[in-house]
Amino acid sequence: MVNSKSQRRGNKLIFLMTTAPPENSPWSVPMRLPPLGLSYVAAALEKAGFNVEILDNYLLQKPIDDVKQMVSRLNPEIVGITCSSASYPRCVETAKAVKEALPSCKVVVGGWHPSYIPDSMLQHPEIDYVVMGEGERAMRELATCITKGEDAKAVAQVAGVAYRHEGKIVKTPQKFIKNLDEVPFLARHLLPMHLYEREIPFLKAKPFDTMNIVRGCPFNCAYCETRRLWGQTCRGFSPQRVIDEIDHMAANYGTKGIYFVGDNFTINKKRTIALCELIKKSKLDIEWVCDTRADMISRDLLKSMKEAGCQTVWFGVESGSPRVLEKINKGITNEQTIQAFKLCREEGIQIASSFILGIPGETLEDMEITYKFAKKLDPDWAQFNIYIAVPGSGLYDEVMQKGLYDRVDGFLTYVKTDDFNYESLMEIQKRYQSDLDLSMKRILRKMKREGFWTVLKKAPRYLRRLL
Repeated sequence: MVNSKSQRRGNKLIFLMTTAPPENSPWSVPMRLPPLGLSYVAAALEKAGFNVEILDNYLLQKPIDDVKQMVSRLNPEIVGITCSSASYPRCVETAKAVKEALPSCKVVVGGWHPSYIPDSMLQHPEIDYVVMGEGERAMRELATCITKGEDAKAVAQVAGVAYRHEGKIVKTPQKFIKNLDEVPFLARHLLPMHLYEREIPFLKAKPFDTMNIVRGCPFNCAYCETRRLWGQTCRGFSPQRVIDEIDHMAANYGTKGIYFVGDNFTINKKRTIALCELIKKSKLDIEWVCDTRADMISRDLLKSMKEAGCQTVWFGVESGSPRVLEKINKGITNEQTIQAFKLCREEGIQIASSFILGIPGETLEDMEITYKFAKKLDPDWAQFNIYIAVPGSGLYDEVMQKGLYDRVDGFLTYVKTDDFNYESLMEIQKRYQSDLDLSMKRILRKMKREGFWTVLKKAPRYLRRLL
């Protein structure tokens, strides 16, 4: 369906897409979830009057020839491709295919990787523009410039873009959106919602959907590149804006559970409590999960969250070794993590947590300390991840400068030190994960939480993943 603004723009079509996942990549996401960033950009473009189509090829995995046929059939004026360091080769391949199918269209790339290393994208002539950082405003303004004839002076006024001009790469400074309420609801109507996973282990309520309501991070964890994309000042949707979108999701997609993805859900205590009060006042029948830090919760906050439907809080613990925590600038002590877990349990909130293995400078002894700390914490869900260096973080720079790697796959850098390499880390990860998850105590807890027959039904698949 084309709205009236699109008709006034002459039905200018913008075709947005994700790329098929890289084969055998350790960073391929196993869950089938909607692409939030791309869908927010689509919503902003629609609001500005453009006709928009989305191909979630990370989900559908159409071969490149099918993508070319779609481009030829749709005849878009602009093709936008989202890109990560893991999907970089596929992104370049897709851009080339788009230009082969329709040489006249403009190819714009955005996402994590282009935001950090725009030059790596613009070295390919098939890519015309890069959007760095937040895409909603930048893509809207850039699309307006392109459809009006690409006036060089007008393009230079768009914040957060990179492009070639007179043989040089030009980059305009990023400008973050201060009032996130100007961003429209996610364009879920452009996505194949029936194909995404609508169940999650952390919630009994289903179907569930994801939302990201906080952007920016004031912290400086050495392994993380988030603040390079979203900025170091935390900004959030207003509580009423969040409620309005949840109400929209419930009415149109039957949503009963929400995973609020993002590292700092509770960073603004006043805003978080206001959101919880509005959820209760609105009588929304939802359960939810959020991500936060161990030093950003309190008993009264958890009480309010629980009363508003919070079932699980996910903490990025990362390590049990004080030496490693200092190395990665985590800014959280083991004592704070223990206290946070204690408060959650006392308030009846489940706990999920993640740990990182293979930080440069970490020793095998440090990893054992982390494993023992994970056992001591005894979260309801625990996940051990292997560190792979990607552009944008301080640790990546250290790995590259000191040569602490044995191979680079595109821009994914596999760390190697005197203590470990990627293959040995995989063995450690498998041992820690299976030893923790297959303990009788945790199996019985899982049965109590999910039901005996549910656990029995899932057992073969779960064991295959561990073994």
